[in-house]
Amino acid sequence: MDTNGDTPGKAPTVSDTGKMDSKAAGMNPYVGLVSSLRTAWLTGKTRAAEHRVSQLEALRHFLDDKKQPILDAMASDMRKPPFEVELSEIILVKNEVNYALNNLSSWMKDEGVDKNLVTQLDTAFIRKEPYGVVLIIGPWNYPLQLILVPLVGAIAAGNCVIIKPSEISSSTEKLVAETLPSYLDKDCFAVVTGGPAEMTKLLENKFDYIFFTGSPQVGKIVMAAAAKHLTPLTLELGGKNPCYVADESDLQNVANRLVWGRCFNAGQTCIAPDYVLCSAETQEKLLPALRHAITQFFGPEPRESPDFARIISDKQFQRIRALLGSGRVAIGGQTDEKERYIAPTVLADVQPSEPAMQEEIFGPVLPIVTVPNVDEAIAFINSRERPLAVYVFASDSKLVRRVLERTSSGGFGANDPIMQMTLISLPFGGIGNSGLGSYHGKFTFDTFSHHRACLLRTMGLEPMNSLRYPPYSERKMGLVLSTFRIKRTGTCTLL
Repeated sequence: MDTNGDTPGKAPTVSDTGKMDSKAAGMNPYVGLVSSLRTAWLTGKTRAAEHRVSQLEALRHFLDDKKQPILDAMASDMRKPPFEVELSEIILVKNEVNYALNNLSSWMKDEGVDKNLVTQLDTAFIRKEPYGVVLIIGPWNYPLQLILVPLVGAIAAGNCVIIKPSEISSSTEKLVAETLPSYLDKDCFAVVTGGPAEMTKLLENKFDYIFFTGSPQVGKIVMAAAAKHLTPLTLELGGKNPCYVADESDLQNVANRLVWGRCFNAGQTCIAPDYVLCSAETQEKLLPALRHAITQFFGPEPRESPDFARIISDKQFQRIRALLGSGRVAIGGQTDEKERYIAPTVLADVQPSEPAMQEEIFGPVLPIVTVPNVDEAIAFINSRERPLAVYVFASDSKLVRRVLERTSSGGFGANDPIMQMTLISLPFGGIGNSGLGSYHGKFTFDTFSHHRACLLRTMGLEPMNSLRYPPYSERKMGLVLSTFRIKRTGTCTLL
């Protein structure tokens, strides 16, 4: 099984796994690892606030100590600019760590709840408990952020964790496998490497929670594996994120933000704007603005810019290059297979039936599909799978609200792409084909916590309790209803 739609497997490697049972390992190479982490979890050590804090602090030290190796690894994997690495791979994770450390004590507290009349003298609360041994499977496009942000929440919630980074971003995978375990408690955390064959074996084991980021196709495989053990999971997938550009927009501002969102990380971003919907008139006005933005950002020859990344693999390069035959190439279109370079490209007059509109592009290519008006744009969006994000550019707030209220997506952004995911206070996740569940900030803590319903009753007040015991009577029914019933408050008048 391929977790990222690329590259064959390689020999399995387990970093800092502890002892393995040889007989069990003969059946499945990861049985001993999962068992050893479960033993550690059952000791209760990860539940202690002190342990959670120490591991989060250690993760922060890892980011500080290994900053240059991280920059070097990502330059090796996809020639990712240091600015983009620091912004999207280091700062975002450090923000999550610091936010968790700042709020952990309040997150861990029992949450009191409302009570009915019969339980007024009792104690009712929600306790946030760790699931146990959890598995985090990361993708190649943001190979550090998309394993470490979930890890922050898993640690904060008190779990033991196995991390599986993507084998496709091989330099970053090697860095994580060789260095991260030395910062964390080796009894409670481990890194597993390998390809599809190793991932298949890993998923045969019973975990208490699985967090997967990748394609919808592989997400279905992970979900099927989890179902065999009734394991709950989060699926962070992707999809074709539409972007409607209204006629009256400030088109140069629109172009600047579209080019940045589409070309950041060479377009290999799950929440990048995947295609533009606009009128034919707006398309013709938008094209020169897009050309200007590309030149301003990357110079007359983007291939020579130090600020433009490369495609991760030959397979991905060939897939994206094949999409350039859709519509007409209005801007860019140049490629270099040896460098895995694809220029910032805009495809105009793309038809919905063409290849560029059949799959998530995941590259620096922006198709434009023309529609006569916003209603047709909304209908187009709603005729397809629900995306990870819907974007709209418009100076008219009523039009923005119209798109928001009449579409469905994991997230929504007006007048700027991607930026919604930088807010720790907002949940990040998909819906339908684009994902299941959400995370970031406290949402990650909640994702990796079982919310346990607790009611601590007194042994007294038996006369009140006896009302629910047989033999039943109409009188008992009336008294019981008076203590349990929730009455509708306020009034509703239909005009």
